[in-house]
Amino acid sequence: MSLLTGLQFARTAFCHSQKMLLQIRSFSTSKPRLSSNTDVPIELEYIRFDPPTQVSLNNTRQIAPIVILHGFLGSKQNNRTIARRFAKELETTVYALDLRNHGDSPHVKTHDYMSLALDVEHFIETQVKKPSVVLGHSMGAKTAMAISLRRPELVDSMIAVDNAPIDASLGSDIPKYVRALRTIERMSLRNTKDAFEVLGKYEPNPEIRQFLLTNTKFNSDGTIGFRVPLDILARALDHIAEFPFNSARERYVGPALFVRGTRSHYVPDEAIPTIGRFFPNFVLKDIDAGHWVISERTQEFVEIVEDFLKIDGP
Repeated sequence: MSLLTGLQFARTAFCHSQKMLLQIRSFSTSKPRLSSNTDVPIELEYIRFDPPTQVSLNNTRQIAPIVILHGFLGSKQNNRTIARRFAKELETTVYALDLRNHGDSPHVKTHDYMSLALDVEHFIETQVKKPSVVLGHSMGAKTAMAISLRRPELVDSMIAVDNAPIDASLGSDIPKYVRALRTIERMSLRNTKDAFEVLGKYEPNPEIRQFLLTNTKFNSDGTIGFRVPLDILARALDHIAEFPFNSARERYVGPALFVRGTRSHYVPDEAIPTIGRFFPNFVLKDIDAGHWVISERTQEFVEIVEDFLKIDGP
């Protein structure tokens, strides 16, 4: 079913010179470092997923490479499943990134959408080297929007999952999760079972607790710590809630898909006119889910994205 009747997408030709099996390759790009320079991008860690077969030269449906951006306290590991599926089913290369201060990427004092976008723009220019489909969830969604508005020439199409281009106070859950992880860090716990029980005082959903604990690491003394710099992220909460752009000056006129969870508060109906001002060629799709749309309704989400990207196909 067509999502945007009559809209012609600019698709970047992409093919492989030889048949290959689906590959997953992790690249270590730099050692963690701490910097306050907001004008210099950092090298992001990522996993690359290649399509399983050569793309036919006669195939007119050649999807641009896809760059997937996780949300706050997430990592590239959260998106392995959908990245693998997109690579196979859309026959294109997919990159799952660790944004700054997350996963295996470097820790940096500045954490706002301008710096997050700068890093990903640098990644597209130096690693992908062609316009890309930029897909992000939550914090990653606003980062994808920022890239589209700042550097539209790098973006083939933009997909935002459960976030909107508005200044909005964060739901009480995110600051609460940061407080919970900082509490665990101070408790000098020695096993994740105890950390899981402590998180139960803050979050009843065991799946969300397991997600938060994907950030754990063991310190040299055997106590539990975290791979993310909690102090930096705690100070960045206000920046993560904002959207520092003006629709009177900045617009992305390429294809844009917004997917929202109907049981989430991140994309209220009141935000839809603002979405249209920033992204005039947008489509909005609703999924019966909370904020964790991708994990709650994976199959439905994948089908919506694939329909959107295949619209120019035969």
